[in-house]
Amino acid sequence: MELKIESLNKQYGNGVHALIDVSLTINKGMFGLLGPNGAGKSTLMRILATLQDADSGSAMLGEMDVLNDKAAVREVLGYLPQEFGVYPRTSATDLLDHLALLKGFANKGERKEMVNYLLNKVNLFDIRKKAVSSYSGGMRQRFGIAQCLIGDPKLVIVDEPTAGLDPGERNRFYNILSEIGENIIIILSTHIVQDVKELCTQMAIIDKGKVLFSGDTDDALLQIKGKVWERRVEKAELPQFQKDYKIISSKLVGGKPLIHAFSANDPDNSFTKAEENLEDVFFAKLNELV
Repeated sequence: MELKIESLNKQYGNGVHALIDVSLTINKGMFGLLGPNGAGKSTLMRILATLQDADSGSAMLGEMDVLNDKAAVREVLGYLPQEFGVYPRTSATDLLDHLALLKGFANKGERKEMVNYLLNKVNLFDIRKKAVSSYSGGMRQRFGIAQCLIGDPKLVIVDEPTAGLDPGERNRFYNILSEIGENIIIILSTHIVQDVKELCTQMAIIDKGKVLFSGDTDDALLQIKGKVWERRVEKAELPQFQKDYKIISSKLVGGKPLIHAFSANDPDNSFTKAEENLEDVFFAKLNELV
C-alpha cells in the first residue's frame, strides 16, 4: 500500500500558511518527517489522521481518499499524538480493552486476546494492572503504540514520540517501531534528527510549510557528500566565520564552537573534512545551502 499526497495546502485563520503545496509519496516501511518546531509537521499529521481538514489538495492511501472517506481511513489507522490523556486509576488492560471496544471489537474473548498480545509486544504485560496515569513517560509512549496497533492498522502516525524520553526508553521505543514498521506504513514526525537516522530509510524535510527534500536517507547524504568541513574556533571568532563562510551549524565541544561549513573544497586550508550526516543535511536544507 502507498500513501500519495499531492499539493496539500492549509492556511489558518490568523494567516499562517501551515502547508504550502505539500506533495509526498510514502511507501511501506518507516518514513521520517523531519523539521523544526512550527514547520507544519503536526498540521500534516492531523490532516492525515482525519482530525483536521485541508484547504486543497489530495491524499490517497491505496484506493482510499483520506480527505473525503475518513470513516474508512480510521478503520486502518493508528495514531499517537504528541500528548494523549488517560483516565485516572484505569489500568492498561482496562483502558486498552475499552479502546478496542470503541474501535468496533465487540467480542470480549477476542479483545482479551488482542489486548494481552499488544501489551506483550510493547513490554508492558507485567505491569498491565497498574494505572496508565502512574506510568513513566516512556511507558506511556509504549502504551500509546499498543493502542495504535488495535485492529492491525495499515497506516500508523506518530507525532514527536521520543521528546523527553531517557536513552533507555528511547531505544526501547526505536526497537518497537522498527519491528512493526516492516509490513505497514509508519510516519514518524519529529524535530530530532537522531530519530530519523536510527529508524528510517525514507524521509522528508519540511520547513515553513514547504517540503525541502523528499527521498531516501542515502540520497539526502549524497547531496552533501564531500562538501562538509569542520573546524574548532574561539567563541569570539564565531561571528566572523559565520559571516565569511557558509556555516551549516555550530555546537560547543569542550567549551569551543565546532563549526561545520559547506564548500566543494577546503574553505581556507584550515578546515578538515567531516563525515557528512543527516544533521548536516537538515541544517543545510534549512539554511538553503543545497
